[in-house]
Amino acid sequence: MEPTEKPTIKDIARITGLSKGTVDRVLHNRGEVSRKSYEKVMAAIDELGYRPNVFASLLARGESRRIALLVPSHDQDSFWDVALGGVPKAQEAVDTLGVNVLVYEYEANDIQNFRDTAEKVIGEVPDGVVLAPMFGEETRIVTEKFRTLGIPYVYFDSKIEDEGYLAYFGLPEYKSGYLCADQLTGGLPVSEVLLLRITRDPMRKSDPTVKRRAGFMAYMEEHNPQCAIRTVFIDPRDPARTDQELSAFFSAFPGTRHIAMFNSRIHLVVPWLERNPALKRRVVGFDNLAPNMAALRRGTVSSLIAQHPDEQVSLSIQALAEFIVLGKKPERRDNYMHMDILTRYNADFY
Repeated sequence: MEPTEKPTIKDIARITGLSKGTVDRVLHNRGEVSRKSYEKVMAAIDELGYRPNVFASLLARGESRRIALLVPSHDQDSFWDVALGGVPKAQEAVDTLGVNVLVYEYEANDIQNFRDTAEKVIGEVPDGVVLAPMFGEETRIVTEKFRTLGIPYVYFDSKIEDEGYLAYFGLPEYKSGYLCADQLTGGLPVSEVLLLRITRDPMRKSDPTVKRRAGFMAYMEEHNPQCAIRTVFIDPRDPARTDQELSAFFSAFPGTRHIAMFNSRIHLVVPWLERNPALKRRVVGFDNLAPNMAALRRGTVSSLIAQHPDEQVSLSIQALAEFIVLGKKPERRDNYMHMDILTRYNADFY
């Protein structure tokens, strides 16, 4: 076949030695085929670069598939805003599979709103769901309903350890916390550390960074067992209160030079730090949000661990679409993404 020619089902049948009907059943997930036949067809697809226009065949039958993306509501330049930037790329990639992506948002600090939004998703019976779990136990209840209804689901950013998820795309959470501790201390003895945490739902059921925190604490136990690790909770909706909390902390513990935050909002404490520059502090946070990057370039933040949530969303949607339409499972269940370490010296090249 000439490289400029578009491969067809007939070409795949010829290469595999299978009938066109068998190839068609594999490509369009119609009926049972043997594992051996399925693998032959998939290998031929990779060899030929075949991309079936399943969208056209689905339209001909009056069908389409829907993937629900369940995420917290967000402001501009927030983590979730960046994550949703992966939807257009994913939608373009899955158009030929006849898949539409529908976004459902809920209040990140409102467990009842999460329940209500999840129930809405369940009531509309999508063909698959992509979600970032914020409320651990509530997510388990919701995903159990997904499994009962036969709705496959994929986690991104963080995950709940259950038997049912199809795939996960995100950082290795425990290792990212371990890395954070190493970035903060440089492997050297440190006497005091301040951990900044977000005040979340009143019942404290929302804790998506718990595994990062566990990895951080494990590193400190191994390398700095005598270090005093203290925590301050801040409210992202109340900057005045944040200033008060930080002022009170550093009045009580003026020798603290090392600060870490496990979510994407280290920028919330930057105004106070820049108004109180007397002490040289090492500050480590996560994610390349615009305000975080600005603080990094100014030197207020020492380093950021970045993870491309938009890429996680895009890959999650594409993997789920291929499973729904083609029956193709991801090669790996846990797809750990790269952890990028950013400093003021490489920020402009990221």
